[in-house]
Amino acid sequence: MTLQLPRGPVMIDVAGVRLTDEEKHRLSNPLVGAVILFRRNFESVAQLRALTDEIRALRSPHLLIAVDHEGGRVQRFLDGFTRLPPMRVLGEMWARSPDQARDTARAVGEVLAAELRASGVDLSFTPVLDLDHGVCAVIGNRSFHRDPQVVAELAAALIGGLAAGGMIACGKHFPGHGFVAGDSHHEIPVDHRDYAEIERDDLVPFARLVRAGLHAVMPAHVVYDHVDPNPAGFSPFWIGTVLRERLGFTGTLFSDDLCMEGAAGVGDIVARAEAAFAAGCDMALVCNRPDVVDELFSRFSAPALPALAARLDAMAGQGDVDTWRAHLDSEAFRATRQRVAALSMPADALAGPAVGEAA
Repeated sequence: MTLQLPRGPVMIDVAGVRLTDEEKHRLSNPLVGAVILFRRNFESVAQLRALTDEIRALRSPHLLIAVDHEGGRVQRFLDGFTRLPPMRVLGEMWARSPDQARDTARAVGEVLAAELRASGVDLSFTPVLDLDHGVCAVIGNRSFHRDPQVVAELAAALIGGLAAGGMIACGKHFPGHGFVAGDSHHEIPVDHRDYAEIERDDLVPFARLVRAGLHAVMPAHVVYDHVDPNPAGFSPFWIGTVLRERLGFTGTLFSDDLCMEGAAGVGDIVARAEAAFAAGCDMALVCNRPDVVDELFSRFSAPALPALAARLDAMAGQGDVDTWRAHLDSEAFRATRQRVAALSMPADALAGPAVGEAA
């Protein structure tokens, strides 16, 4: 029986390739509005489609289904999906031909989105808008380029491809994670630059894409200590003053995973959720710790979020899943997919720290 229940402001994960009864109960909690999938949730296209069908059948409106599926080392689903290159490949192509790089970025975005939509996934947390300053291993080749204008151009093209594949975009990690060496999955990185330097460099892609209608943003668990003592995802200044007021962003703000070490300085999971929503987040991610999810459910009261329903509606994938499944067999899509599959994969395509998966 499908539960009639509005989407809540928390995104959680599940352990395996099908739902357990315990997980079905957890996903029925009114606080939950979305599910994020990982590599452990995938064994085949058919299995993934069955899992997303199962999740969608639990509630109406259906729980949103998201994934980190960027390309390179951050591609959760492999067999049966087109292998996508790290975004640095597109940045290197830019040096040879900006027009070819834009066109290829659009093709990558379309293949990325259409294949996910055909498997029942609503949203991929992409593109990475961080600049490649050459110091942050966890970002590394996930970044398009060092030049903020090039990042903005290629991200805009990729976003156009995502839209053609039935999916909106989520730019991350606001206001920029690329200047710090630390990995916010395991520590609290600190960026010592002042606001003016960040504004004229790392903020540029976010500013340009917000003006172009970017639908969603994810902030960084990074402290910019010359600007604000709080990590950006818990900062009313970065989210409210800069992103919402100065840049004019009106879309959905997803926290990064509140179980990451970069969020630890705020307190326990309830304190982290409270701080994220107080700063202006719309949806909090709690990943890889079902015990922590249960703790949150037992002690957290969600604030009033009058814009939440409309913002989450905008995150849902466009078009019917069956239509996208048929689209994958079209001649035009097959040609686009072959073009993307033929892109060179550099020797270091999978180099760098693992991102987001449970140990």
